[in-house]
Amino acid sequence: MTDKVAFGNDGKSEARSVTVRIMGREYTVMCPAEEHEALVASADFLNERMTAIRKRGKALGAERIAVMAALNIARELLEAKGSDSVAHPDDAALARVRQMRLDIDSTLTLE
Repeated sequence: MTDKVAFGNDGKSEARSVTVRIMGREYTVMCPAEEHEALVASADFLNERMTAIRKRGKALGAERIAVMAALNIARELLEAKGSDSVAHPDDAALARVRQMRLDIDSTLTLE
């Protein structure tokens, strides 16, 4: 990741141009200098989530992967905020879903 800093008239940093890599593509975005670390961490997190979706799925395009990642992250955020619109699964249900995912993955691998 590379970055460039723009300075205001008072000599203080105003914005930073940061280049991040997500799924092998580079994106340059501007952010306040004090948010640089958060932006880099966010890009790394998004890259990990999108890469995981790409590895799990069939041949999906980057746009669809991005939408799926955004929906998953939004659901997690709403759940963390305690939103009533998001169902909170119990531990037994989560365990069943994890086992079903493993079963599906192993079945698809055999084919």
